[in-house]
Amino acid sequence: MPLLRNALPPRRRCASGPLSRIDAIDAGSPAPTQRTGERVLVIAPSWVGDAILSEPLIANLRTAPGEPAAIDVVAPAWCGPVFARMNGVARIIDAAAGHGQFALRERRRLGIALRPARYARAYVLPNTWKSALVPWFARIPARIGYRGEARYGLLTEARNLDGRAMPQLVMRYAALAYAADAPPRELQAPVLVPDADNLAAAMQALELTRAKPVAVLCPGAEYGPAKRWPAEHFADIARRFADDGYAIWILGSPNDRTSAAALIAALGATGPAVRDLTGRTDLGTAIDLMSVASIVVSNDSGLMHAAAAVRAPLVALFGSSSPAYTPPLSDSARIARIDIVCSPCFQRECPLGHFRCMRELSPELVYNLARATPVSSPPPPSR
Repeated sequence: MPLLRNALPPRRRCASGPLSRIDAIDAGSPAPTQRTGERVLVIAPSWVGDAILSEPLIANLRTAPGEPAAIDVVAPAWCGPVFARMNGVARIIDAAAGHGQFALRERRRLGIALRPARYARAYVLPNTWKSALVPWFARIPARIGYRGEARYGLLTEARNLDGRAMPQLVMRYAALAYAADAPPRELQAPVLVPDADNLAAAMQALELTRAKPVAVLCPGAEYGPAKRWPAEHFADIARRFADDGYAIWILGSPNDRTSAAALIAALGATGPAVRDLTGRTDLGTAIDLMSVASIVVSNDSGLMHAAAAVRAPLVALFGSSSPAYTPPLSDSARIARIDIVCSPCFQRECPLGHFRCMRELSPELVYNLARATPVSSPPPPSR
């Protein structure tokens, strides 16, 4: 089965449908059509989970009083499908550099190419110095973000961050839409809108059915092994779901194939049949597939936030990371963790070598949380 990809090639433009908004900008690109109200630019984070947590900011900008703003997003290619599933995003522009790359020349070239759009404001979500370069080169008059890495001059409004007042990343992003002295607002949960046509195409291409309720397992985590629940625990939960009559799908990126293979090996020859879809879908298709799940069990990862944003019933597994900072935001989500002194350590690998935070997080606890997880209404799919 070939790899399913629904994100359009960077040079393809002007096609119909919500996934056609992934553009490459170069010096010869025409300026976008001017819309009613201001045009604003959002510089997106590079991590998929953080990108999803920026949706309430997009929603705040979209629903601000006055004429609606046209919102464009500069994002790395792997985050493009996330923003393609957000209401209110007019255009997705390929970032000039990959994660961790300085790429001054590319950032300058992109910023200059964006000048004809005449953006009124830019919101810079990463705290790095280099992330503020594109709107500076684009000569956007108002450039808003948190202070970060000594970005004086690059930002016109460098805000101090009150971590106690806004302990969660989603709050910090959403607050940028308002004045710095504005009173706190009610926390909003990110919403991603599944693409119905892409979902139907993926189900057919991958020969998937909904004859049984679907349990989705996400055993990977890009950040590192300290975030990954042991393969034998995932195998245990897969057996329990299979005994309850669920079809088991494993989702993840190509980098998660090793985790999926370990899970399948732990099931053994007599284990239940599972569909290993890791590396066989792009991120957007994985999001669409999770929208039909009856339960998702995921490590703290981008797919965890995606499951919450499509309102799939979810059990989120936390060990080395903390749900206080980036929890899954959904009434249909439950958090599974154990309270030990060394957790959270925020390390990529267990610094003490015992990995108790995940090893002692029992499948029985996770299974009981899954059985008690309520179902909420998913966002209406786009077509």
